[in-house]
Amino acid sequence: LTLAPAEGAELTLQEIYERVSPAVVGITALREGAEYSWGTGVVFTPDGYIITNTHIITGCDAARVVFMNGEEYEALLIGEDSVSDIAVLKIEGEDFPYAEFGDSDALSVGDSVAAIGNPLGEEYAGTMTNGIVSAINRNVSNNGHPMTLLQTNAALNEGNSGGPLVNACGQVIGITNMKMVNYLSDVIYEGIGFAIPTATLKAVADQLMATG
Repeated sequence: LTLAPAEGAELTLQEIYERVSPAVVGITALREGAEYSWGTGVVFTPDGYIITNTHIITGCDAARVVFMNGEEYEALLIGEDSVSDIAVLKIEGEDFPYAEFGDSDALSVGDSVAAIGNPLGEEYAGTMTNGIVSAINRNVSNNGHPMTLLQTNAALNEGNSGGPLVNACGQVIGITNMKMVNYLSDVIYEGIGFAIPTATLKAVADQLMATG
């Protein structure tokens, strides 16, 4: 996974969407032939390597990937890590659209970001929301595992998981993986979402691609 420096002028939201969305895919996880879960992924190489969240595919027997143009592929699991919530999939083919990844260590609070994903399932595939980097190096617990994440106020919902958080130069600087919720009370949290920074993504993805 290559991290490129942020160069050039900032893009409009329309330009960011046009650049990144072709590389964003919907992931349908299947169990015993039935839909098991739904999420998002990002293609990061032209030969079809995809990064997503482990929690989307955990417990599934197979996974199907669909691009925004409707093309579908069966996915091969390259590797997964439950602690970092990062998984790498592979689809067969070449010349796939892919996203450029940037350096999350260069971010500052207040930087503009946009999220692209598939909230609530296929019906809302390709949704884009925008906001800012709300905090950096936020320590969060995920299923008992400590994680250091980016915080953003860009709207995220179930199904966005595994999708890109993109900077103003059109580079992926994080993979969204959770939002703050409270199922045990009437308290509603707004605008508190999280993404795995690319510094973590690169370390884990490179290891998964090398060793599984």
